[in-house]
Amino acid sequence: MNAGQRVIVIGAGIGGLTAGALLAYRGYSVLILDQAIVPGGCASTFERRGFTFDVGATQVAGLEPGGIHHRIFTELGIELPVATPCDPACAVFLPGETEPIQVWRDPQKWQQERQRQFPGSEPLWQLMATLFQASWRFQARDPVLPPRNLWDLWQLIQAVRPDTLITLPFALMTVADALRLYNLQDNLRLKTFLDLQLKLYSQVDTEETALLYAATALGVSQEPQGLSHLQGSMQVLSDRLVQALERDGGKLLMRHTVEGIETENGQAVAVRIRNQKTGEIWRERADQIVANVTVQNLIQLLDEKPKNPRQTLSISFPLYQRRIEKLPPASGAFVIYLGVQQQAIPTNCPPHLQFLYDYQGVIGENNSLFVSVSHPGDGRAPEGQATIIASSFTDTQQWWQCSDYQQLKQHYTDTAINRLKSYFDLTPETIIYQEAATPRTFERYTARAQGVVGGVGQRISTFGPFGLANRTPIQHLWLVGDSTHPGEGTAGVSYSALTVVRQIQALKTRI
Repeated sequence: MNAGQRVIVIGAGIGGLTAGALLAYRGYSVLILDQAIVPGGCASTFERRGFTFDVGATQVAGLEPGGIHHRIFTELGIELPVATPCDPACAVFLPGETEPIQVWRDPQKWQQERQRQFPGSEPLWQLMATLFQASWRFQARDPVLPPRNLWDLWQLIQAVRPDTLITLPFALMTVADALRLYNLQDNLRLKTFLDLQLKLYSQVDTEETALLYAATALGVSQEPQGLSHLQGSMQVLSDRLVQALERDGGKLLMRHTVEGIETENGQAVAVRIRNQKTGEIWRERADQIVANVTVQNLIQLLDEKPKNPRQTLSISFPLYQRRIEKLPPASGAFVIYLGVQQQAIPTNCPPHLQFLYDYQGVIGENNSLFVSVSHPGDGRAPEGQATIIASSFTDTQQWWQCSDYQQLKQHYTDTAINRLKSYFDLTPETIIYQEAATPRTFERYTARAQGVVGGVGQRISTFGPFGLANRTPIQHLWLVGDSTHPGEGTAGVSYSALTVVRQIQALKTRI
């Protein structure tokens, strides 16, 4: 048992809740703190006039046997949420086209679709499929990437077997390199389709996305894996993790802000907490501190001068801080939430769609929209009504530096609705409720610095062995969430949480 070990988790996103629930189940004393009203972070929900809106994440991977959510829920002894397979996983509309590219769940249907849509590209897809299978087997063996000590390295070595060595020659390639390898770099439709999909998963396009990451992200949509649409809302994931946490003696405090992490001799030892309701501030000591925050937020929590000579950061921390400061800016999101009459939704509408409106424009800034649509009976809307959530990547800086924030917000809202009208029947009669969110909104409700969404872009320089580790330069301080390997999404952050739990447990049995 680990009853004497006190763990504080900063942030009740899926990564923090998963780490906290697993640690509590394994005998640790766990306290999770979050400044928001409800748990879940970017996978939480809110309600308006009978509609339930998913804040950010709208689809889930990893519910299948062997998938990360299935593994974790099985260990915790809690039921998996009811979910509907997404088939197609997404319908993608390129500029000027009325027939979508359907990303089917069935591998054979998807193969037929891509061969019809992108003639001559099958060698590329076969390479991606081969890399996906090898990468999936590798990830299933729970490697620690990037390794930061001998124990981490040993876990990595154990995960590398002959059936994964096929990935090595491609480890430093981008998707654009693969397109050039097969003379597909001038195929505008194919490249644009890949750019749209990769922007969702990796935050960057074909020119920058690591090929191995792309193979995994694009391959997870097909059986025996697949994406799912949860019954009710995304909130069910966090609610069940909270139930497991509290069942095993852990505690969750919402509306409590962590204002700083205290260190002594290069070790994290305590956090300063403020109760948002009462204003009370106190200090809580811990043996381990797990931060489910962006890496930029983590630096802010540690960015202070020590109060006495014993409170010193590690020697390597300045190098870590400089690396974070040099990361390319992360994207924000503009999101519009609509509650509509069911008649506004076309018949047989897929649950997820992507639209690009102009080849000459950027991906984002309302030139592209990722849209999630509720289905009758899925718990997100009253009978005869539905929800539409449309999001677009956006530069965060313009939202903080603009001279008229409300005017900019209204402009983005009007543009998004006008573009959605080309597919949905949106009129004053069919729109019942409407609300928009910007990076400012996301910072207010999630506390993510600058309101960024997603994680660190999965470039070669920030993926796999070159990514950000769960171990930080401060001993007993751990990072989970979408800043770390293997990236964003509820499945990715859950992998990071499981890795941290294993690393904390290994402290007593280090090789």
